Amino acid sequence: MSCWTAKRNNMPFWKKKAAETADLSWLKTDIHSHLVPGIDDGSPDLATSVELIRGLQELGYKKLVTTPHVLSDMYPNTPAIIGAGTDKLKAAVQAEGIDIELRGAAEYFLDDHFDNNLKTKTPLLTISGNMVLVEFSMIMAPMDLQELIFELQMQDYQPLIAHPERYIYLTRKREFFDELKELGCLFQLNLLALGGHYGTSVQELADYLLRKEYYSYVGTDLHHARHLDALRRLPAAAIKRLRDSGRIRNDSL
Repeated sequence: MSCWTAKRNNMPFWKKKAAETADLSWLKTDIHSHLVPGIDDGSPDLATSVELIRGLQELGYKKLVTTPHVLSDMYPNTPAIIGAGTDKLKAAVQAEGIDIELRGAAEYFLDDHFDNNLKTKTPLLTISGNMVLVEFSMIMAPMDLQELIFELQMQDYQPLIAHPERYIYLTRKREFFDELKELGCLFQLNLLALGGHYGTSVQELADYLLRKEYYSYVGTDLHHARHLDALRRLPAAAIKRLRDSGRIRNDSL
């Protein structure tokens, strides 16, 4: 490129052309995000939530199932709290003329509070049908994990494990993932793991689980604008590989 051409395009000649924004339209639905403002570590306010949703629409999404944390004393969210926040967000999105479907669910942390919800048979928010998004500690798996999963299933819920690739302490105990699959759990990949956003170890574990064909769903786990920027820069080859696997079911929701 000549200096004149670079100047004409208002771009310094040493700058490379920006990569194209990732196309995630084939997924249609995102099932993991933190967009209800002010109730967890996700979006802090309504204006931020609207801009994040606008960004997801530009990536090709038609439907969002946003999933605030439900985590004991830190984020003691209830269906009523999540529902009220989701309704306000829907109204704001509609007022901005953003054509996207939005509903609220939850990302449940498997702790004593969750165990109590099961014991009292408190209705859980589902991603779709009877599918419940759950996570556990990034340091160690709960000792009673199998019992919690079994009780979920006994109450006719389908456990969906959020971002299993982020439990890197299981790298040397990968048979644990086999056990979860044998128990009937589904797995949800965080898309940002494909671009190395969480580090090399997480990316390598995601690649392992992809090769095992263990993922059934993917999610953005969108919290803030930095996540959105990283989603836009996802490697096209990684997205193509995911799509070509034929195993991702987001578009059926």
